[in-house]
Amino acid sequence: MPLVEVRDLYKSFTRGSETIEVLMDLTLDVEAGEFLALMGPSGSGKTTLLNLLAGLDTPTSGTITVGGERISDYSESELARWRTRNVGFVFQFYNLLPVLTAYENVELPLLLLPLTGAQRRKQVENAMGLVGLSDRMTHRPGQLSGGQCQRVGIARAIVTDPTIIVADEPTGALDSASADAALKLLDILRSELGKTILMVTHDPHAAERAQRIVQLEKGRLAHQNLTLTH
Repeated sequence: MPLVEVRDLYKSFTRGSETIEVLMDLTLDVEAGEFLALMGPSGSGKTTLLNLLAGLDTPTSGTITVGGERISDYSESELARWRTRNVGFVFQFYNLLPVLTAYENVELPLLLLPLTGAQRRKQVENAMGLVGLSDRMTHRPGQLSGGQCQRVGIARAIVTDPTIIVADEPTGALDSASADAALKLLDILRSELGKTILMVTHDPHAAERAQRIVQLEKGRLAHQNLTLTH
């Protein structure tokens, strides 16, 4: 059974008297431990789809099932609890709080869980070690390079040991060397820790790191293909 099952998905928004169809009749499976890239032109619905898969929004109709849980039926509060335990987020512009240290930024998601201070410290140190920043834990974002900030963002995404990591243009603000390092790190999380990676990107080079590329056009699944890098 796939980890993620999307069936007959529709998503529309209302703007004044106009209804805008963003996703239409979309069916998709994602296997556990898969690295999937979502591509398509602006307005194709890829970020909307990512938000739905991450439990940040609910569909107009159709179903989304993740790990046997039909999250498309959940209330906002149920989705919030589900996201806390199951999803890690990586953003294009890092979304780090500038007044907090790297350690404190990574610790933030753990404050929503019933953990002791010692348990939080162990998980933060493990996550920072995985991204190679154990020596930068007391630094604030302004004292770090863009590539280091994105690695802090990845550490924050994995600190709760989520099943799924969603990444929205994770290399969009990085130079080529830092982008490559971030993509290698995401691939390690998949290959060595078994994380399922869902990534939106405009960058063909970034998409090549995924195992499968799904192309969206005008809210529909246009085609999908396996990449040759794995």
